[in-house]
Amino acid sequence: MKTTIKVEGMSCEHCEQTVEEALRRVNGVSDAVADRTANRASVDGDADVTTLVQAIEDAGYSASS
Repeated sequence: MKTTIKVEGMSCEHCEQTVEEALRRVNGVSDAVADRTANRASVDGDADVTTLVQAIEDAGYSASS
């Protein structure tokens, strides 16, 4: 299943990498790609959306489903 999450606060490639790494650590995530220009992250897997949003927020960014 693919999930798209709105992410605010990414301003550089390092920000994208930080969000991707945070999402990939979540159980059930097989891949994650963050896009700062689109202000979103796309996640493959079966992780709960609430858990994904929390992982992004724990990494220091604002997120919503």
